[in-house]
Amino acid sequence: MADAAKRDKGWTWREARWWLHGRTGRKAHRSYRLRVLVQSGFALTCLLLGMQFARFYQAARAGLTPLPARPAGVEGFLPIGGLLGAVDWFHNGVLNRVHPAATVIFLLVVAMALVFRKSFCSWVCPVGFLSDVLARAGRRLFGRNFRIWRWLDIPLRSLKYLLLAFFGWHILTLSGEAARAFVESPYYRLADVKMGLFFTQLTQFGALVLVLLAVGSVLWRGFWCRYLCPYGALLGLVSWMSPAKIRRDPVSCVDCGLCDAACGAGLPVSRKLSITSPECVGCLDCVAACPVKDALGLAVARRRVSTPAYAASLVALFLVGYLGARALGLWNNGISDQEYVQHIRYGAIEAYAHPGLDGAGPDGSRPEGAVRESSPALPPGHPPVGAPGAGSGG
Repeated sequence: MADAAKRDKGWTWREARWWLHGRTGRKAHRSYRLRVLVQSGFALTCLLLGMQFARFYQAARAGLTPLPARPAGVEGFLPIGGLLGAVDWFHNGVLNRVHPAATVIFLLVVAMALVFRKSFCSWVCPVGFLSDVLARAGRRLFGRNFRIWRWLDIPLRSLKYLLLAFFGWHILTLSGEAARAFVESPYYRLADVKMGLFFTQLTQFGALVLVLLAVGSVLWRGFWCRYLCPYGALLGLVSWMSPAKIRRDPVSCVDCGLCDAACGAGLPVSRKLSITSPECVGCLDCVAACPVKDALGLAVARRRVSTPAYAASLVALFLVGYLGARALGLWNNGISDQEYVQHIRYGAIEAYAHPGLDGAGPDGSRPEGAVRESSPALPPGHPPVGAPGAGSGG
């Protein structure tokens, strides 16, 4: 009986391993089930963070202090702020206390690209997850995803690098004083709230842009990621230095071409011995589509790495970075509940724009009267919004 129980238990474990090692989809549209699970887990985490942040915002809007815990993980949606925080950290030697998690996540994602190629895009990023979902919807609707003509595809791909050059030039050329001034500006202090309001209070133009991007992602797989995402462009350039590469064994390869069809980046996998292109996102879909064992695989420094080991390593790197930042006190910001209530409840969100734009001054403040008339009036004796001492955080 005991032996039978052991056999049953062992078989159950083998079944679980087989399921995790398995693939989903058909022919050239296969993906490793493990990648879908990891992607879904991160996407669910982002959804829960968004719900928690909405609860935090509503409490601040109502002035209900102490506020519910603010999830610092939402700062992962501030990659430009993360880069700016890294520049400020480099110049001034101290990580800012306004949005420290934005900088930590940014540096962690860059480290992932350095070690595991652009795995963030295909295994972690919620936008990448939505892009994959929309692409699958397109295949169900039209039987396939379309390909943009090569003569147009190449210049379109350059757009994300132009956007990266624009942001990179303006941020990397900042002096230490200018970087610190921006990080401490009221605009940046409210960047997380503004980001949240962009999605919850969409303008007609914003909604139109999102609809066009969604339609583009249904028709053309990875439309945003392939052509417009400057974050992905940066990670692609960093991934050039990564020791992880897709490698093909020309002896085992049967030249079926399924890997080429599976590649969302449109790379000629079947004609290369190794894939070094910055467009490769490390999704391993080409490996999943390959019908010949060991003809195609991921290798780190020429040593083959299994899909479970790859997935476990990148998730472990992310978790170690997150837990390490929390342990070192580099995760939660220093903005007080009172300051958040002051800005959110008493109408300061619209009072600050990007410094230097929309009539805003160097600190992001607009002229008096720019605050919404519908915002509640400041209580008697309350310091003016944006005045020194108005908030205790930072």
